Amino acid sequence: MDISPVTLLGSRVRLEPLTLQHVPALARAGLHPELWRLQPRPIDTEADMRAYVRAALDDQARAASLPFAVVDLASGTVIGSTRFMDIAPAHRRVEIGATWYTPSFQRSGANVESKLLLLTHAFETLAVQKVVFKTEAHNAQSRKAILALGALEEGTLRRHLIADNGRPRDMVYFSILDDEWPNAKARLRERLARYPSPTRRSREGGNPC
Repeated sequence: MDISPVTLLGSRVRLEPLTLQHVPALARAGLHPELWRLQPRPIDTEADMRAYVRAALDDQARAASLPFAVVDLASGTVIGSTRFMDIAPAHRRVEIGATWYTPSFQRSGANVESKLLLLTHAFETLAVQKVVFKTEAHNAQSRKAILALGALEEGTLRRHLIADNGRPRDMVYFSILDDEWPNAKARLRERLARYPSPTRRSREGGNPC
């Protein structure tokens, strides 16, 4: 399984390999407290964002992660980040996570297309047998979004992780298997088609759907 930096291009977004050069744009997009409320640590400053990106790149250097900056094609603006993580080549398994989008691009179709690009790469290029998602049990919005991808809930691991402030985190695990991917792919394409075209969205002022 060749986990090398790659650019994934859709009709709305481009996922490009994350670098330190993305830090200022990520800070402009991501310094919103609501994005980090249920995350291991808050990102309050550009320095925090730089440390966040450095940690992602350190994981990439260990072949444990492959992080991306998410760019809106219509505006050329960085709108968030996502990554492959907990990569297990021997078991043909990856996790998709550490995903966030600036609030104005939530419910815009950007996440749906990003997931379609990542899952297509995982199953059809990397030939994984399983893609994992996890989220905190309290994060009802994230749990709903993962189920909408066509993933199946596997269960809750209680007090599985600890946030930097000492808060225990119950984590809910989901997955899509390779033989489930064709149906999930069709479902994602149908969902993406329901959003206004990127050209129309830009003309209407970029309001999230």
